[in-house]
Amino acid sequence: MFSLLSFFTLAQTIAAPFPLPSPSPPTAPPKVPPPQEIVPYQEQRLLPQELLPRQEMFDPQELRRLPGQLDTVPVFNSNSPELVQTDGILLSTFPPEGKAVAAAHLNFPFQGRFDLFSHHISRTRGFNDPRTLFQGVLVYNPTYQPVTIDILQGASYLTRPDALFVDLPSYVDDPTGRVYAGPGSRIVNDVLRGRRQGNWPAVMVVPPRQSWMLMNLPIPAGNVAPSSNGRSTLLRLRSNGPVYIASLAMFAPLNPDKTERSPSLEEWQNLLVNGGLAGPRDIPPTPIDRLKDYARVVYGRVAGVAVGSEWKANLTDNPKADSLSIPKRGRAFSYGFSTLYQGTFGTGQIQSASLLARYADTAYQAHGNYGVQYSLTLPLHNGTGQRQTVTLAIQAPLKEDKAKGGLLFFSPPEERIFFRGPVRLRYTDDRGAPQTRYIHLILQRGQEGAPLLSLAMPKGDRRLVQLDFLYPPDSTPPQVLTVRTLSDP
Repeated sequence: MFSLLSFFTLAQTIAAPFPLPSPSPPTAPPKVPPPQEIVPYQEQRLLPQELLPRQEMFDPQELRRLPGQLDTVPVFNSNSPELVQTDGILLSTFPPEGKAVAAAHLNFPFQGRFDLFSHHISRTRGFNDPRTLFQGVLVYNPTYQPVTIDILQGASYLTRPDALFVDLPSYVDDPTGRVYAGPGSRIVNDVLRGRRQGNWPAVMVVPPRQSWMLMNLPIPAGNVAPSSNGRSTLLRLRSNGPVYIASLAMFAPLNPDKTERSPSLEEWQNLLVNGGLAGPRDIPPTPIDRLKDYARVVYGRVAGVAVGSEWKANLTDNPKADSLSIPKRGRAFSYGFSTLYQGTFGTGQIQSASLLARYADTAYQAHGNYGVQYSLTLPLHNGTGQRQTVTLAIQAPLKEDKAKGGLLFFSPPEERIFFRGPVRLRYTDDRGAPQTRYIHLILQRGQEGAPLLSLAMPKGDRRLVQLDFLYPPDSTPPQVLTVRTLSDP
């Protein structure tokens, strides 16, 4: 077996007139197993706890639409199929001309600022076939001029051994970025802090009409069946010219002595030209125009080009105001985030990124907004005439689509984890000192959530609070941001 370091293929280029030539006569794509129910790999349960009767709790409060909107940065979003067990194309934005399976190519060039998000799982198919699954991301420059790609921030991690799903408290202060649970939590932790993982250079140049491997990394599942492993990746990129991108899956080719090796650029190109979609396919989404006809709605997994990398919002009393009045004593109001169809808390606001291109059997919207940054500014103002204590919390109420005058929680919350990742708070504390805090947050379904921040605000006080986070993979939307004035100051 070879060292994992040999998997990091950073800048392989080869002349490739567009469209890419086929090294061999086109062959029929491999048969793809039919759609099947896939059990998510990530462990969503905490350690056994004392059994308590679960009760519903209703918290009356005002639900508000989140101001602002997603920007227009396109996102290469590769999350279907989540479980990959055949060679094939995960997501291709190449033109369909000259390809064996035209429907596998969405024909979308990226230029300027764009993001790349992917998450896929490998699982051993039996004791006799423990081969390592590789994920390759191929970038092609169709022009006659070199194209420069800036890798601004980015990270890619395996579940094992990079980022295990460890049990953590609900809140952990994390000043150095060493707290995470799962690869999704870890990649957004790095990008939120502006980091670029060391296996990527700051700048890469793709020569005219040539291809480059942006990623050529393994997802080893191990030699024990059943055994699974996942890889999550998030990159923020910028190019000065058009490029096509494809995310591909291939089991490790074998050397003559039966040992594994990483796929070559030529082998990835051959798969792109002659291959079909990887499988097994995920369950298709419920038709979005017929939701009322179905008792159970399936959102599906995302594979396509989404629109939106960041949601910026200035939370004020109204669009013309410059401050956010705190609630009356004992009251609260909340803003939903990562809201989706049939989950707007009665606001009617769907924040899911729209898709410019998608496969027919995948999600209609990029629900969850995985990897999207929420940058929220709260210019708090205590105009009540009395000293007040104001708290800020992220909560995980039960998903609702109709207005009920408040939010519904469980006591105790369910064991299933619905939010798992870091948030950044910047504010002025009660002593007038500026603070920046990173907090790793875990919320179970129906969990009210303890305050992230508590401020003692004298009458007339104004306090600016900034909250930033990237919506973490391995989370289930939606959640809310709640501002509350305590009954007892």
